[in-house]
Amino acid sequence: MNHPARAVTLRDERSGPDRRHLAAYLDEEDNLHIDGHDLGPGTGPVSTDGEYEWFKKIGADDVPRLLELLGAPSASDVLGVLEQHWTGPKSYDLERIIRESDIKVDLFVWTG
Repeated sequence: MNHPARAVTLRDERSGPDRRHLAAYLDEEDNLHIDGHDLGPGTGPVSTDGEYEWFKKIGADDVPRLLELLGAPSASDVLGVLEQHWTGPKSYDLERIIRESDIKVDLFVWTG
C-alpha cells in the first residue's frame, strides 16, 4: 500500500467511547483526498457495528476552486491551507463548504 508523503490531520476527537478522525492528503496525481473514520456508539444511526468510514476525492483540476471557496489564493498549497485554517471544529465547516459547493466529489462510504 502506498502511503502519502504528507497527510494533515483535520480532526482527531474523543468523546467518551466515540472517536472521530479526519485527514487529508494528495495522491500521486495531486487529487485531494479527505478521509474520515468514526468509531463508537455515536455511529449507531449509520452503522450496526460502531464503525463508519468515508473517503472523498476531489480532482486536481478542482483543487484551485476549493481553495477559492476557502478564501485562499487558487495557487496555494492546499494541505498548508487546510492545516493552518481548517482543523479541529473548523473541519466541520470545511466538510459543509465542500458539500454545498459545485465541486465534483467522488465519495465512497463503508459501514459495518
